Amino acid sequence: MRGPRTRLVLVRHGQTDFNREGRLQGQVDIPLNPTGIRQAESLAPVVAATPPDVLVSSPLERAVETARLMSRGTDVELRTDDAFLERGFGRWEGLRGEEIRMRWPEQHADWRAHRPVLGLDVEDRPEVGARVAAACRALVADHVGGTVMVVAHGAAITLGITALLGLDTNGFRGLAGMENCHRSVLEPLTGETANGLMRLVSHNLAPDFL
Repeated sequence: MRGPRTRLVLVRHGQTDFNREGRLQGQVDIPLNPTGIRQAESLAPVVAATPPDVLVSSPLERAVETARLMSRGTDVELRTDDAFLERGFGRWEGLRGEEIRMRWPEQHADWRAHRPVLGLDVEDRPEVGARVAAACRALVADHVGGTVMVVAHGAAITLGITALLGLDTNGFRGLAGMENCHRSVLEPLTGETANGLMRLVSHNLAPDFL
């Protein structure tokens, strides 16, 4: 007889002013704006209805505050892990896409084509996917039969999911980007050939989706 399912729930943080202005955030540490606070608070009833067994957040303020607000109705302890930091975008952080395209047209084209961006301290996609996926696998292994909830960032989550599905983080483009305070649910595959892979149960669920 099959035991309780192990679930991994990945949540993107609420909106910030950089999100609203279309700026690339990366690892810039900025807070939620009023809309982001409301978004995080709207997740609280969903989290309280089925509290996770463990709650882990990126250490950046926008993720920590989202996790704190959405878990208010639970007694789950929040901890942080650097593995869930957003993808680093180096010299591009804080800029809009058009600014990047105008100042670095060749590197911008590489970025849009999912090719490595050289010389600007932009973190490679496979590196991000590998660190997020490894941290997720470790949490899932420690909480078999439970629910692991992680609050992180758009690029980090998308690349982490891609890696957990066993897909190419450079070439695969089949996942839609995560919206603020939306979440995705994965379950680990079982059997000798699973090799830490997971399946995507749902993607980009709205905060009020039960």
